[in-house]
Amino acid sequence: MDEQLHALVQQMTLDEKIGQLLQLATPFFKGSEHEGEITGPMAEMGINEDVVHNAGSVLGVSGAQEVITIQKAYLEANRLGIPLLMMADIIHGYKTIFPVPLAIGCSWDLELAEKSAEIAAKEASVSGVHVTFAPMVDLVRDPRWGRVMESTGEDPYLNSLYARAFVRGFQGKDLKNDPDRVAACVKHFAAYGAPEGGRDYNTVNMSERQLRESYLPAYKAALDEGCEMVMTAFNTVDGIPATGNKWLMQDLLRDEWGFDGVLISDWGAVKELIPHGVAEDGTEAALKALRAGVDIEMMTTCYIDNLKQLVEYGTIDEALIDESVLRILKLKQKLGLFENPTRGADVMREQEIVLSEEHRRAARQLAVKSSVLLKNEGPLLPLTREKKLALIGPFANNGDILGPWSWQGRQEDAITLLEGIKTKTEPSNLLTSKGCDIETGTADQLKEALETASQADIIILALGESSHMSGEGGSRANIRLPKVQLELVDQIKKLQKPIVAVLFNGRPLDLHGIIDQADAVLEAWYPGTEGGAAIADLLFGDENPSGRLSMSFPYSVGQVPVYYNHFNTGRPKVSETYERYVSHYLDIPNEPRLPFGFGLSYTTFQYSNAAISSQRMKQGDSLTVSVHVTNTGQFAGEEVVQLYIRDLAGEIVRPVKELKGYNKIALEPNETKEVQFTITEDMLRYYHEDLQYISDPGTFIAYVGPNSHEITALTFKLEV
Repeated sequence: MDEQLHALVQQMTLDEKIGQLLQLATPFFKGSEHEGEITGPMAEMGINEDVVHNAGSVLGVSGAQEVITIQKAYLEANRLGIPLLMMADIIHGYKTIFPVPLAIGCSWDLELAEKSAEIAAKEASVSGVHVTFAPMVDLVRDPRWGRVMESTGEDPYLNSLYARAFVRGFQGKDLKNDPDRVAACVKHFAAYGAPEGGRDYNTVNMSERQLRESYLPAYKAALDEGCEMVMTAFNTVDGIPATGNKWLMQDLLRDEWGFDGVLISDWGAVKELIPHGVAEDGTEAALKALRAGVDIEMMTTCYIDNLKQLVEYGTIDEALIDESVLRILKLKQKLGLFENPTRGADVMREQEIVLSEEHRRAARQLAVKSSVLLKNEGPLLPLTREKKLALIGPFANNGDILGPWSWQGRQEDAITLLEGIKTKTEPSNLLTSKGCDIETGTADQLKEALETASQADIIILALGESSHMSGEGGSRANIRLPKVQLELVDQIKKLQKPIVAVLFNGRPLDLHGIIDQADAVLEAWYPGTEGGAAIADLLFGDENPSGRLSMSFPYSVGQVPVYYNHFNTGRPKVSETYERYVSHYLDIPNEPRLPFGFGLSYTTFQYSNAAISSQRMKQGDSLTVSVHVTNTGQFAGEEVVQLYIRDLAGEIVRPVKELKGYNKIALEPNETKEVQFTITEDMLRYYHEDLQYISDPGTFIAYVGPNSHEITALTFKLEV
């Protein structure tokens, strides 16, 4: 088959080859439902019909019939009959929307994560999509950045496991013969999740060692799982924008890692080399991006406008373009598009599959598993059905719970919290009032809310961020809830009634004014299409919360970035008594409000008999860490038992602890299980001064516990 593709490339004119490297949005194409709706920046691109007839891929297709119509019209105009690749942002569901990825990260459930990607792929594929721009595996440590909601958290090990799970779910085992799957595109390569100041698109600056140790592992995991595509990041890496970074894309990605798939720019990123300041004009931007290995330019025309001339002048070899074209054609071949250009797209089947009851059930299950119980004084939760409830707040009956990048999701398809709670209690026991809007409010709204709350036994406050307050371009310097919502909480608190706060948001928040006022706090994130039903299941005890934070919640925005696997300092704060000349804040704690791995349950768990099989380990040996976990409460529940390791003295400063394993177990009341972890030498390796990935002999501490803060220490030595 490669010979056929090589022969096809030989038949192509230079213009046709360069066309394959261009990705255009749907409205450019004949047959699109939005054909001709090209205004503003799009019109300025100067795209003509000849260019469109040679373009290799489409961005943002939205339905089986549209795909069939576009592909048919395109093939009639394309001289060699090379089919289009249809690509879209299917991030956490197509029309059945699952919780946002940060929430999925909090489930610590790889099977459900994979299932969510499999369902998203099935709905997307039957609607005509061939490639999804997911998973995003950027490691995140700064909640000011709006796109933390697209990541699975702050830990490279956990992120890597999720990266593999999502790729398996999207792609399956055989793309060509499984039309219900789509090709995955891991993003954003690389280190997009570490922008200075938490501001989107901003500069990223770190050492190569930190890049390799913390930020690269999840991308590598996705590629090891067979991910077909990589998307470049908007940011700089070592002073060079990723989209024009030859070391990153050629030396590392292609040569060192052996990636031979398609590399695509993010939207406009090739032309953005100009404002970055590394290209004088579109010609230089095209030259640098192509030499860096970028195969597809998304939504700018530096390649179309300049590559032909660069070849004719002898500045670049046409063979470099041929390599990119061949990679694109190979992906089309893997997807079976030459045999079936409308692969997967089926109008009748689309109506049966998309947003089906089966898919809704899966979304509900994952929303349950992703929610994290942050506080439960009393305990107030779970609620009993005979109590009179007042559901108050801007999210009481709000469909804006799908979150950013729920592109095809519709708020009217979402189960709101009010709709969910109505299924659990008698109408006479449920009162509701808005209280305020998300960012604004009136005196009348507040008065009505207080009157409603005064009639209830328990008040449920549904609070949060609108979806536009996070996601791409959604960076925030103030990560508390909007002032009007905090005022609502403060006024409701004066009634001296029990308060349950349910939070809908896309980032870890500064919880001042919430966690100190409410008796119970449930972090629901943006829970997706079945969010209201899932939260009602949790509030009334039909389900037991089992989510655990995959990103720390800061005490204050002044701490960020704050994360569990930080370095120590030469002057660490080691006691609660005041010492001035140590690494600390004068006005806030060093530690986050809620640590990585934290989450409560309606039951309680006791850890005992933590042990290590030996205090010495030689190269090639392994150790076993074991602990007994007992359900000491009255409810069946799931516990996430976590293993961390610290290298006490390395050639390079090592983190105070690093997650190396976990085990999610289910326990009935009074049941005890022994959980075991195996420690091997490769788990102790890190990048040394010369970037060798090896371990050091010396003393290590293994920690086991329910989160990164509450842990039992077990010491051992690695011997040569």
